[in-house]
Amino acid sequence: MPWEKSFDEEAAIDSAMEVFWAKGFESASIADLIAQTGVNRGSLYNAFGGKRQLFVRALLKYDSVRRKTMLAELEALDDPRRAIRDFFANAVANTLADTEHKGCFLINTIAESGSLDEQVQDIVANGLRELEGFFRRCIEVGQARGEIHKAIDPAAKAAALLAMALSIRVLGRGPYPEGSLRTIADEAIKLIG
Repeated sequence: MPWEKSFDEEAAIDSAMEVFWAKGFESASIADLIAQTGVNRGSLYNAFGGKRQLFVRALLKYDSVRRKTMLAELEALDDPRRAIRDFFANAVANTLADTEHKGCFLINTIAESGSLDEQVQDIVANGLRELEGFFRRCIEVGQARGEIHKAIDPAAKAAALLAMALSIRVLGRGPYPEGSLRTIADEAIKLIG
């Protein structure tokens, strides 16, 4: 008799995402995943192939549901300065609301990416490129509309904004004070005038 899945695969991915997000790939054990998902070892392997494949699915889902959705909503504002301002306000708010200090799953994966395979590194690199591209598009649209000074180099400022966004999420995982996180966000906005 062929194996039949007796669990909700998407719910299992969501549960696994929480484990990987909190612990990272290396520190998350199969026992952790079984406990969190409620799926037995055999079913977990049959459905996903193994820990690495489940990690990839969880990371892709996080990226799609969290980062891509957020950027689409911000770009839909059709107000580039506000989109950047809202991005940084949300980054600070999300960091402060993160009582478990989990940070951003995608950004956390950067720390492990050297020990992870090329597919995972590509997912992370693509996410960072798309975030930097969001900042660049906002600056270019703002310049075209006369809302952001033409002398600003969109590529250089987008790279700086990306670095500031990453710093808020990474520093926010530790004892970095709220006021300092808000200062980084304020300084980011100043980069676009």
